Order: sequence, then C-alpha cells, then structure tokens
Amino acid sequence: MLEKVVIANRGEIALRILRGCRELGIRTVAVFSEQDREQKHVLLADEAVCIGPALATLSYLNIPAVISAAEVTDAVAIHPGYGFLSENADFAERVEQSGFIFIGPKSETIRLMGSKIGARKVMHDAGIACVPGSDGPLPEDAEEMARVARHIGYPVIIKASGGGGGRGMRVVHSEASLRNAVQLTRAEAQAAFGDDTVYLEKFLEHPRHVEFQMLADEHGNVIHLGERDCSMQRRHQKVLEEAPAPGIDPELKRRIGVRCVEACAAIGYRSAGTMEFLYQDGQFYFIEMNTRIQVEHPVTEMVTGVDIVKEQLHIANGDPLSYRQEDIQWRGHAIECRINAEDSETFMPCPGLIEHIHHPGGPGIRIDTHIYDGYRVPPHYDSMIGKLIAHSETRELAIARMRTALAEIVIDGIKTNIPLHQKILHDAAFAAGGTDIHYLQNKLVPR
Repeated sequence: MLEKVVIANRGEIALRILRGCRELGIRTVAVFSEQDREQKHVLLADEAVCIGPALATLSYLNIPAVISAAEVTDAVAIHPGYGFLSENADFAERVEQSGFIFIGPKSETIRLMGSKIGARKVMHDAGIACVPGSDGPLPEDAEEMARVARHIGYPVIIKASGGGGGRGMRVVHSEASLRNAVQLTRAEAQAAFGDDTVYLEKFLEHPRHVEFQMLADEHGNVIHLGERDCSMQRRHQKVLEEAPAPGIDPELKRRIGVRCVEACAAIGYRSAGTMEFLYQDGQFYFIEMNTRIQVEHPVTEMVTGVDIVKEQLHIANGDPLSYRQEDIQWRGHAIECRINAEDSETFMPCPGLIEHIHHPGGPGIRIDTHIYDGYRVPPHYDSMIGKLIAHSETRELAIARMRTALAEIVIDGIKTNIPLHQKILHDAAFAAGGTDIHYLQNKLVPR
C-alpha cells in the first residue's frame, strides 16, 4: 500500500481522506495555510507542512508549494480531494512529472473531460444523448452565433467550456440579449478558468440533476455505483442530495449506468468520477463529467456500503477494483444536507467562532465535519462546514430521520443554513420526490 500521502485540501474532505488513509495504514501529510493551523486534520496528521498565507491562490492553489511539501516529507502520492486543484490537469501533470502518484485520473483524461465540449463528444460517441447545442465552440461571428441559437430554439444557456462549480453559465431568452450574454460569459470564463471558450445548449425548463458515480482501475475494470439526485440547488450550487433518484424507471437507470461504464472504459478512465446528466420527460441528457470525488459521495457510500475514498487509494496503488458490477447492491435511501456557515435568509457567509457544537445521533445518521468547540470558521474559503447524512430502509424513513437530526444538531456562535434545510425537509413537493433544479430557487428561497 502507498506509504505516505499528501492531503492537498482542507476542511471535512481532508479529514475524510485522513481517516481513509489511517484505515489502510497509510501515513499522512497535511498541507495547510497559515489560517488553518487549527484544522482538525492538521492536528491529527502524521506530519504537517505550512504552504502559504490564508489566500488560496498563495497556498492551496500554489502548485510548487504543494509538490515541495511532498518532496520534503518523502511522500509518494498526493490526494487533491475536491475543489482547489482537484480537476487541474496541469497540476496532475506536474505531480506525475515530479515522480509522485496523483490520486485521481491521468492528466490527459482530466484535460479531455475538463473541456465540456470534449466531454460531449466522448459521450456522443458512446451513444449517450447530450442536451441539444452547438457542435463545438460558439463562433465569434454574431450572425452565425444567432443562427445557431435560432436553430436550437430559445431559451438557451451559454456555458464556459472549462467551467464548473456553477460559474460560467448564463441563460438567454431572446436574440436581442444573446450577443451581450456571450460577451459577459466569455469574460467571466477567462477570469475564472483562463479560457474564454463558450458553447451553447438548449435551456431545459424543468430538468432534474441526476449523476452516476463511477469507479475505474488501471486494469480496465469499470463499475458504476448508481445514481444521485442533486436537483435541490440555488444558483447552480447543490444544497441537498439523495440516492437513489426517486421516481425514475429502474431499467432506464440501468441502461444509462451501462453506457457510462462503456464511456469510461473507452477513454481509459482511472479513479472515482461522476457523469452528470439533466433528466426531463423520461430522457437523460449528459452535461459534464467531474473527474474527482464529489462532495455528495457519502449518500452513495451509505446505500452501497462501498468506501469510495479507500477505493481511490487502492486504485492509486495499482490494485484492481475491490468490486465487480454484480457485487453492487443498493440498500435503502440516503439524504445529505450541506451545512454552510451562512445566513439562511440572505445567504451571506457568516464566519466566526464556533462556541458549541452538538452532533445528532441515532441509527443511520452520519456527520462529516471538521468543526469543533472553539474552532473559528475563516472568511477566506467556501462556507460549507459539514455534511449531515441520514440513511434508512425507505425514502420516507430517511426524510423522517433527517428531520429529527436537523432538530437535534446544535451549532452556536454563527448562523448556518440549517433553517433552510428544515424548510426543505418539511416541504410537500420535496416529500413527494422529483422536484426540478429550479424548484428551490423559485419556491423556497427569498428573492
């Protein structure tokens, strides 16, 4: 097994990776910014290296600093977690060139699937439908651009080819606003991703966001762990996820899972990854692939019993997958609530001192968090401070358990979005299942 791994991240995912490493007897190196000296995984790791000041661009996004930390500690591999450098093909390539193992896909695979245009072609060749859109980058010529949009039909959505995290997207309802929307999205894409390439898709009015969890090793073995419904979103940011996706024909899901396996095999995929789809009117439309572990991976772990982080570590070690497709059994239903340090009405971040935290308990309850009494939530990073997961035999019982857990959890000292989750869990439409990606924004969130 890998002897020593650098955890190139922070927060709950860094702690999650550390725990997976410990179960496998792997020594850990925590890299941290000056702001994060008191992070729980930093205090628990075998070694810790400060890689820069609080600003992420000078620490967690500083490629030379992360690789230097691996060199000075004699580590053999680097796990990027999610966010930060996890889907940066240049980082993965630098890690490989420096003689370390990148715990994730090969750099060329990240580069291929990191381009939404390239990913659409891969999936089209695998026989998977994509949302109707431009064949490749949107042309510069305004009239040709307008012709493409008219052919697809309004409303359309302009997307950055290298985008992610809900950024680099803009909905257009008429030709009059098309050109300005494209220019704004190009500028946003260049600033955020260093690439102003954009493309155009039909804007689906009532889709659900459904994604398939994939695992693949370097020996050509590929499996899927079923799907998750991530439709409860605000401004393209996921708020709550569940597995399996309710109300979708099981045979259709089985066929899409098989196609995803074939697509991953065709590109020689390795490690964990997620195929993301929009689902509307009984049809799945591929939108993108995330070449990393997802925030919402716990709901899949709860219904399958597969430890996705440990599988990543085994795969990076060159081991074959621990499971075959026929080994995967889905049991019950799981729901995850992302707990953010933010005002549940205004959604403004609320960093500050955690005076007291009480974790909920009981059968089927899991909480992934790095915060503790006396921990100070910094203002420099994403506001998510934990994930609360409930699992039970049925969706109805999972909802009931989550309602109870949300009533039990206590986080004193800062504001959180727990009241929003309580509103969602008591909403009749959510309880019925099948709400689309616009539901939360339109029905439950103040404008």
